Amino acid sequence: MNLLSHIVRFVVAAIVLLVVGWIVPQFTIGGFWSALILALVIALLGWVIEGIFGKKTTPFGRGIVGFLVSALVIWIAQFVVSGVSVSILGALLAALVIGIIDLFLPVSTPFEAGK
Repeated sequence: MNLLSHIVRFVVAAIVLLVVGWIVPQFTIGGFWSALILALVIALLGWVIEGIFGKKTTPFGRGIVGFLVSALVIWIAQFVVSGVSVSILGALLAALVIGIIDLFLPVSTPFEAGK
């Protein structure tokens, strides 16, 4: 997978996060650069969690565990990225909306696509 496809995936993920920030209450993103960095942080946190606990507990896994881990990753990422503010309810709703958007517009991360 080349560098351009990685960049495109992160830009698409950032746009999805901006849309989610517009739809979901208690989930705000300061702008495109914050969303792009948030997409990177979420991908890195997901990669670390997958490395420690396995594929079924990652944000990219399916089911209730994947959903809850996704919400937790989104909530934790706000402490790493400036310009992002997420409540616990906002993280749960964002994970739900991102899951729904992912059904129609799947966005795999570069770390996930390499497997």
